[in-house]
Amino acid sequence: MNDDGVPGRPPAPPPAPPAPGRVRVTAPRSKDRLVIGSTTVSQEVAEQSAVGEVMVRSLIRSQLRLALVVTAGFVAALLICWMAVRWVPAFAEWRILGIPAPWLMLGAGVYPIIGASAWLYVRAATRNEDRYRDLVDCK
Repeated sequence: MNDDGVPGRPPAPPPAPPAPGRVRVTAPRSKDRLVIGSTTVSQEVAEQSAVGEVMVRSLIRSQLRLALVVTAGFVAALLICWMAVRWVPAFAEWRILGIPAPWLMLGAGVYPIIGASAWLYVRAATRNEDRYRDLVDCK
């Protein structure tokens, strides 16, 4: 009997070691050589180098500036509404469908201002991001 437990059969040979693969080593091609200074802006951003950090910081600053401008415009619009209610006595006495006009203006008239501010912000933020993307994708 052999190791397999089958009588009359010779034992199985041990597995052969794997043959070493052939490795071909060549010199780099001259036309594929990396030229110093040929990195793109997107590579700089991806590698988080100094140039990439400057680009990202610039985008963040432009988005912050936009947010502050839109917020200032929104607050100014609210202040104008409040001043109209506070300092124009004739306006305080108007009634629309039995509801005082100041209540309507401050209660319902603010929502179009909010919507317009949001629409302007999204539009300008998208434009900032598109400019940044165009700059980064530029080679």
